[in-house]
Amino acid sequence: MTGTTSTFRPAETRKRVVKNGITHLFVPGPTNVPEDVRQALNVPMQDMRAPDFGDLTLGLFSDLKKVFKTETGRVIMFPGSGTGAWEAAITNTLSPGDKVLMARFGQFSSLWVEMAERLGLDVEVVDVAWGAGTPVAEFARRLQDDTRGRIKAVFVTHNETATGVTSDVAAVRRALNEAYHDALLFVDGVSSVASIDFRMDEWGVDLAVAGSQKGLMLPAGLGILAVSEKGLEASKSATSRRAYFRFEDMLGMNETGYFPYTPPTQLLIGLRTSLDRLFAEGLENVFARHHRLAEGVRRGVAAWGYNLVAEAPCWYSDTVSAIRVPQDVDAREVIATAYNKYRTSLGTGLAQLAGKAFRIGHLGDLNEVMCLSALAAAEMALVDSGAKIELGSGVGAAQAWYCDAGNQAEHSIAAE
Repeated sequence: MTGTTSTFRPAETRKRVVKNGITHLFVPGPTNVPEDVRQALNVPMQDMRAPDFGDLTLGLFSDLKKVFKTETGRVIMFPGSGTGAWEAAITNTLSPGDKVLMARFGQFSSLWVEMAERLGLDVEVVDVAWGAGTPVAEFARRLQDDTRGRIKAVFVTHNETATGVTSDVAAVRRALNEAYHDALLFVDGVSSVASIDFRMDEWGVDLAVAGSQKGLMLPAGLGILAVSEKGLEASKSATSRRAYFRFEDMLGMNETGYFPYTPPTQLLIGLRTSLDRLFAEGLENVFARHHRLAEGVRRGVAAWGYNLVAEAPCWYSDTVSAIRVPQDVDAREVIATAYNKYRTSLGTGLAQLAGKAFRIGHLGDLNEVMCLSALAAAEMALVDSGAKIELGSGVGAAQAWYCDAGNQAEHSIAAE
């Protein structure tokens, strides 16, 4: 056509870049989606008001309670992310000006503090070095001193994804009980639920947050919130404004398997397959697998002579390892090299860890050989970036662990 510019180029003039195999994903979320889950997502659009829609959703609500390990709580699924579920938890159970106790020891615990402040809460923050976790002793002291019960909620980031640190939720519950304190207990379980042990009822958790894109092995798009009876009661008197995230609207329609607004139906169908996978493996076996795989990665890192961001074994996460690099190595270069040269995505160092650390996510649909490939790609990218490590050292240390741990697991199964 006269007067127009075409961007079409004949096939022989277009450069074609061929990339064989897959790009390996070792960020701590979103995680790998298993093939059967991915196929389950590939369905035509469906009627969310159909008479049989509840046949799918009611089972999801009841089975998610098993994942959170709660018999008395209620599970709510919001279209959104874990961040949306954070907001839902706060606005439904607390009022502007309420005093809450929080700790800041990584990027995501810091973002939770920021949200609480934005929503008008009076946040009492305990700052902790990045590499440690929830300061239970300090929380206990402040709860003991709060004789007038001004603290309305205590927040715990169960697994700080930025630093690879897992906190002791049960210990925080003991601190609350020993202080005879009635504060609500909020827990961010986004990178722990369905990957490492989570016991909502036993730990007395009132609001537990999860997301679809981590241990549940789905694309992002579902913010999942488990609420105790105490949390539901608090929602009746809380005065924070809420509309989309209002508990009453969701729970009223969830009773019959429906939603007050359009749900992400494909994700719900995929969730059915993900839950079936978790239960077929057995939750306790899922937790044991995550520990076994994580320990192999940790041994590989130790063989390089490197340290984790987590300061001590008591803090080590079984879902993500944040790895410090030497001062003469830029972690950003390591990450870029792994991606561009070896088609492997490693997690970046966030905020104050930018350039100083990279992360290997080891959660969700994962096995030993996948973890070995993560270590192998990281080793090559490290050497390319100037690190003085021996190629194969980390992989070999992890292999030795996986062989030994695998043999122990086989003997255990045989004994049963």
